[in-house]
Amino acid sequence: MIWAYPDLTLIGILAAVFGVLYIIYLVRFYRINKRLKVKKHRLLMKMGLRIAYFLLFLVALAGPSVGNATKEIKQEGKDLFIAIDLSQSMNATDISPSRLQRVKYELKNLIKNFSSDRIGLIIFSSEAFIQCPLTFDQNVLQLHLDGLNTGLVPNFGTDIAAPLALAIKKFSTDENQDPKSKSIVLISDGENFGDNLNNILDQLNDESIRVFSLGVGTENGSTIPKGNGVIMDESTNAPAVSKLSSNTLKRIASETNGQYFEISDANQEIPQLISAIEKLEGAVTGSRTVEASANKFFYFLLAALGLAVLDMILPLKTISM
Repeated sequence: MIWAYPDLTLIGILAAVFGVLYIIYLVRFYRINKRLKVKKHRLLMKMGLRIAYFLLFLVALAGPSVGNATKEIKQEGKDLFIAIDLSQSMNATDISPSRLQRVKYELKNLIKNFSSDRIGLIIFSSEAFIQCPLTFDQNVLQLHLDGLNTGLVPNFGTDIAAPLALAIKKFSTDENQDPKSKSIVLISDGENFGDNLNNILDQLNDESIRVFSLGVGTENGSTIPKGNGVIMDESTNAPAVSKLSSNTLKRIASETNGQYFEISDANQEIPQLISAIEKLEGAVTGSRTVEASANKFFYFLLAALGLAVLDMILPLKTISM
């Protein structure tokens, strides 16, 4: 027999308390009835009954487990690439303190919800690069997020198809992963100057990879800081204004069976994004077999309660007048 909760100290304290209280009870009983005729064998029967169900309570508390059985525990997880737009427009301040700074803050909270999943980071503008490969290491991810800035990538426009194509390529190297466990979080203000999106969407559907788009910015937009000034629009010689363009992001999410979310000072849809990712079915990443024993405390508890009820409803006569 195996004891699930072998707290000998607690059991000893309870037994000692019961013993002291019951001795006090017996002493009082003897003093009150010392001049009366006492049925000693009936007194002993009642005392034995109470000791019996108290001992059964202690055994139940210790958690007696009988028999051995093996149980397979499966570990499930998802593979998630987070693609982050680092074009100059992500420095716009229509979201305080800036689009990119808000994204970095929200992503730190997001990845904490997926500690059992592999997460990778892709950064992009006109080109896409792996900033962090798929990993379980939350500390490494946090360090990479801290270092994100628009100077890490060449800025000659934004190609939203580039990070999606790179994610597909990296996913394809993990042949043992279930397609249902693969997804992409695409974070951008929606500006797109690429021309290969249709082909990429077809590939995503072929691989059953879902894309969850996160639009960053506002419809009114704002200027884009650069040094001590702002970025100028060369065609008008006026300050360039970057606005959230959600149509492309919504299309990508819709055509890959994903969802579209927004983040701004008015819209805070990160919790909904986390919930959507959590609902995805993960793939089995590993399993282990453990030995388990069945806790039989209930039988001892049931017997103790039965004796206690019997003690209450059928009191034994201990005194004769």
